[in-house]
Amino acid sequence: MDVRISVCNELFKGLSWEETLSIVSEIGYEGIEVAPFTIARDIREVERARRSELSALIRSYGLEVSALHWLLVSPPGLHLAHPNSLIRRKTVEYMGVLAQLCADLDCSLMVLGSPNQRCSLPGQSRSETWALLRDSLKESVRLAEEWGVRIALEPLARHLTDMINTADEAIRMVEEVGSPYLVINLDVYSMTYEGRPYREIIARVNGLLAHFHANDTNGLGPGFGEADYEEIIAALRLVGYAGWLSVEVLAEVDNPVVMAKLCLKLLRQLLKC
Repeated sequence: MDVRISVCNELFKGLSWEETLSIVSEIGYEGIEVAPFTIARDIREVERARRSELSALIRSYGLEVSALHWLLVSPPGLHLAHPNSLIRRKTVEYMGVLAQLCADLDCSLMVLGSPNQRCSLPGQSRSETWALLRDSLKESVRLAEEWGVRIALEPLARHLTDMINTADEAIRMVEEVGSPYLVINLDVYSMTYEGRPYREIIARVNGLLAHFHANDTNGLGPGFGEADYEEIIAALRLVGYAGWLSVEVLAEVDNPVVMAKLCLKLLRQLLKC
C-alpha cells in the first residue's frame, strides 16, 4: 500500500520546532502534521518570511507537512455555524488565512475537526446549525481552492460535538457543498463511536478519503487501545488508500518520544503484511 506516515506536532508540546523536527526525523517519520496554534495564536501575525523559514526548516530534516489540523482553536471567537453572520464571516476569512499558511508550508490539505467551532449553540436547532455550517464550508472551500488546498471534513464522536458525527453525515455534507476541494478525514478514535466495523466505515467513505488519523480507542496512539489495526490497514488497502497515516495522540502521555517510536513501529509492521 502506497502510504506515508506522519505524526501530529502537538504531541511534542513544550519543545522548540527544531527539537521536534529533529526527533520526528530521527525516529523515521516522513511527515509532520501541524496545528496552527502551535505556530502562533493568530496566523495573521506570522509574516511570510517566518513561514518560509519554517518551511525550509521542515524540509531540512527531510520531512513534509502532511496536513494542518486543529484549525480553529485560536484566535478565540471563531465559529462556522454561529447565528451571528459577522462571526461566521470572520471565521470563513480565517479559514482562507489558514489555507494560505498551508500553501506556504508546501502542503495542500487541512483537516477540519474543531468540534467547538462547528457545534450547535444555545437556541439553535440541529437543522439550522447544519445549514449555516454548510454555507460557511462552501465559502471556506472556495477560499481554500484559490491556494490549491483541500479541506478534509472529520467526523467526530458525539461527546465531542453534535455536528457531523458519522461517515454518512460527512458524505452528506460533502455532497451538499458540491466541491472536489471538500473531502473526508477519518479518525480511529471517533470511528469507534459509530458502533460499526472500521472496515465498513472505510469502505463507505472510499474515494472521498483523503487523510487518516491513526490513534486508538482510548485516545492514545495506535496499538495502545482496543482498535483492530489489522482490520483497519486491510480495509485501507482494499479501497486503494494512498494518503498519509498520521499518528494523532489525543491523551496526555509521559513520554511522547517513546509513544511516537512504538506507533511508527506498529504501523510499519502492519503495512508490510
